[in-house]
Amino acid sequence: MSDNSLKQKGEYARHCRKKRLGEGLMIRTDNKVVLMALIAFAMTSVFTLGACSKKKTETLPDTSVADASTAGDSTAGSGGMNSEDQEQMGARDPGYTDEAQLQDAYFDFDKSELRPDARDVLQQNADWIKANSGAKVQIEGHCDERGTEEYNLALGERRANSVKNYLVSLGISPDRLFTISYGEELPVDPGHEESAWSKNRRAHFLVTQ
Repeated sequence: MSDNSLKQKGEYARHCRKKRLGEGLMIRTDNKVVLMALIAFAMTSVFTLGACSKKKTETLPDTSVADASTAGDSTAGSGGMNSEDQEQMGARDPGYTDEAQLQDAYFDFDKSELRPDARDVLQQNADWIKANSGAKVQIEGHCDERGTEEYNLALGERRANSVKNYLVSLGISPDRLFTISYGEELPVDPGHEESAWSKNRRAHFLVTQ
C-alpha cells in the first residue's frame, strides 16, 4: 500500500474520531439543558405549592369586637332601640312628654301652609312657651294615611318646620324648638275617612326641661 493511501486512511480515521467526540459533546450538552429545565420546573412547583398552602392556612380577621359594637348600638336607648330605630318604628322620643296647654295645629290635605285657626293656636302656644322659659319643645309633623311613606315623611317635615318658623317669628328662640316628622306612622284616629284624616294632619307638641 502506498504512503498516500495510508495517509488518507489516517486522516479519515481522525475525522471519524472528531465527529464522534463532537456528537458526544452535543449529547452531553443537551442532557445538561434538559436537567437544568427539570430542576427549574421542580423549584417552581415547590414554590407554587408552598404559596397555596400558605393561603389555605391564613385565618379570617376577628369580627367579634365589631359584632359586639353593632349589637350594642342596636339595643341602645329606650326599649332596646336607639333613637333612629324609634323614629323608624313610629315611637316617640322618651325624653319628651305631652303638655296639655300646648294644642295641636291642623293642616289641609297635602298642605304645609298654616291656616288661620292654626295661627291662633300657635299664638297661644307661644305665650305658654315664653312663660315657661326652661322648657324645650319638640314639634312633630304628622299626615293622614294617603300617599307614600316617603312622601308623607317629607310632608310632615315641612309642616313641622312651618310651625317652628312661625313660633320663631313670634319671639321664641329657635334653640328651644326641635322638629321631627312621623309621616303617617302615628295617627291620632285610625279611621279611613275624612273625619279621621283631618285629625291626623297636624303638628303635635312635646316638652322637655
